[in-house]
Amino acid sequence: MPLPFEYQNASLQFDQFMVDARDFAGLPTTNMAWNMVVGVFHTFRRRLSVKQALAFADALPLVLRALFVENWDIDQPIAEFGSREEMLEDVRSVRRQHNFATDNAIEAVAAALRKNVDLVTFERVLATLPPSAQAYWAVGKKASSVR
Repeated sequence: MPLPFEYQNASLQFDQFMVDARDFAGLPTTNMAWNMVVGVFHTFRRRLSVKQALAFADALPLVLRALFVENWDIDQPIAEFGSREEMLEDVRSVRRQHNFATDNAIEAVAAALRKNVDLVTFERVLATLPPSAQAYWAVGKKASSVR
């Protein structure tokens, strides 16, 4: 079997995702988008069971999958989904001094993610998660509330 495309082009896929996240957030550089992306992924991960998080990770491209699970303390209690403002504060808590997360950080990363994943697989996995988890990745009007 030949080397799968997903593995051959993992870096290119990640670079494109980071450019999209940067652009959707209105940030000038992908370096500024980095902690925002980490914060959005880890904020979501903290609100899932291990089983749910691993199912979600399987729907992500390789490098994003690795980023999603990096430094994960699986013994940490599962957090509740809160208001968008509460979760944005959680996003901004990642490396606070170097975090440039915009007010639309969650929506920006969601839009970039939706542009860079297999949407059928992504939506199938989201459908197995609670409504609050589905709302986290909504873009536009559906994203206004995650409770």
